[in-house]
Amino acid sequence: MKTTISYSAAVLVLFSLLFSSCKTKQTVQSSTPKNQPEVVENPMPVEEKEEQPDTTKPAEVTKEELPEEVTVKEEIIKSEPPLDVAEFRAAWIATVANINWPSRSGLPTAQQQGEAIKLLDFLANHNYNAVIFQVRPQADALYQSDIESWSYFLTGQQGKAPQPFYDPLTFWINEAHKRGMELHVWLNPYRAYHTTGGEISAASVVKTNPEMVVKLQNGMYWMDPARKDVQDRTTAVVEDLVKRYDVDGIHFDDYFYPYDSYNGGKDFPDDQTWNTYKNTGGKLSRGDWRRKNVDDFIARVGKVVKKEKNFVKFGISPFGIWRPGYPQSIAGYDQYEKLYADAKKWINEGWVDYLTPQLYWKTDQIAQSFPVLLHWWESENTKDRHIWPGINAGLIEEEGYENELFNQLMITRGMLADDPGAVLWNLKALMNDKETEKALAESYFRKPALVPPSPWMDNKAPKSPEVFTQLDGNTLRISWEHPDQNDVFRWVLYFQYEGSKWDFKILNKAQFSELKTTLSYLVGEKKIKLSKIGMTAVDRTGNQSDFKEIILE
Repeated sequence: MKTTISYSAAVLVLFSLLFSSCKTKQTVQSSTPKNQPEVVENPMPVEEKEEQPDTTKPAEVTKEELPEEVTVKEEIIKSEPPLDVAEFRAAWIATVANINWPSRSGLPTAQQQGEAIKLLDFLANHNYNAVIFQVRPQADALYQSDIESWSYFLTGQQGKAPQPFYDPLTFWINEAHKRGMELHVWLNPYRAYHTTGGEISAASVVKTNPEMVVKLQNGMYWMDPARKDVQDRTTAVVEDLVKRYDVDGIHFDDYFYPYDSYNGGKDFPDDQTWNTYKNTGGKLSRGDWRRKNVDDFIARVGKVVKKEKNFVKFGISPFGIWRPGYPQSIAGYDQYEKLYADAKKWINEGWVDYLTPQLYWKTDQIAQSFPVLLHWWESENTKDRHIWPGINAGLIEEEGYENELFNQLMITRGMLADDPGAVLWNLKALMNDKETEKALAESYFRKPALVPPSPWMDNKAPKSPEVFTQLDGNTLRISWEHPDQNDVFRWVLYFQYEGSKWDFKILNKAQFSELKTTLSYLVGEKKIKLSKIGMTAVDRTGNQSDFKEIILE
């Protein structure tokens, strides 16, 4: 059972713990109360200040200083490994308007692939473990589909395949998995045409199925969420993606019924379907009817995903505020009343595997406070799914808020200690800020991490690998066997040198297909000996096998 405490108390306690011992600078504006939290001058993860031997460099040793062989003194089977190394670290890759990829439409295949590799290498080198890749920005496809046409944002003409031909989604999946990262496909369920999407093509749903769409004042076209054929179409797209591609997740963003600003502040033009509903005996209010249209669709998609592949996660990234006044200090846009998106219900009912509310505001922004909203969303997680907030990395570009990203990551780890994680937007801000990029890699994302497990999807752990060792000079050669490698997505090698803490390496299945790796036996100037090792197998839903601790002598 979760313990319920007031959101204000939780925030005050958290800030006192996180910030009391840090050197701080005041960044709140004059209009904000003086008791708001200060940001951290040089934020770093809090670690025990304990002198540790240097285990990073192999020792310079002579043959006489090494044993002829290393033997196993004892093997101890434990249900838990010595370290918790799970944290969801993801970034969105937006293709709409060519925000992140490709840099412009119509690039040749080799250049598209080169840009994809650059993005994936950046994420892998900075220890991310997931990428959320947009494949359906406007009822189109950045993959080969029999349901929808090739995307304008890919080739510069909707319906035109890339030349030379390749399937971008297959490419992204393969390259992400090579780097040990999950790939979640991101779809917009209802947008039919974006104003940056070029001339409306004959291949567009706007032309092929005009009965499905309505035009908004800003020039966009939107599919009517009340129509069964619209719901059937998007559900079929999801089913096709899960069935044909080796994806790790299905992801929707915050666009359900459109923001009213897209239609000049006017109501969504769905009189036809609304009147049909009323004339056939419908009793709900218009708002409740719209929410039910979206709710039914969300529940249906979740079932379709799990029916096809139980290990595929279904996640949604809604607007960060459910309703003004929830919690009490929060004001702003009402997604429940304006987007007809009841994200609170989706997480309460357990229809999604993870919720990523877009908490793009600052910690000292009273009416939309990042920590206050994060705590509220977590308090609504009554089915113990994942809450991994969307964080606005672009805040680092604002004067006085250079450390905001670090502060929010620290707050997230504190509040979500049992299931940490976050998704960053927009990747451009990080790639353009080398100083922040370097600081992130050297602090918060210094070590790699596993994606946290999802026990409601599957809680059966894979079998443990059988580990073998052989000393070759100062190199301990480690090999292992496993009875069913198809159950394994990654391996984790844990190791401990005498007088030091446990450490670990995450070994990606694609890069360690021969099931071999090495460690230095003696390290540092003091020639510290490797004393313990152990390995776990990790499956697609994040379950780790039992840990066999191997004591060496």
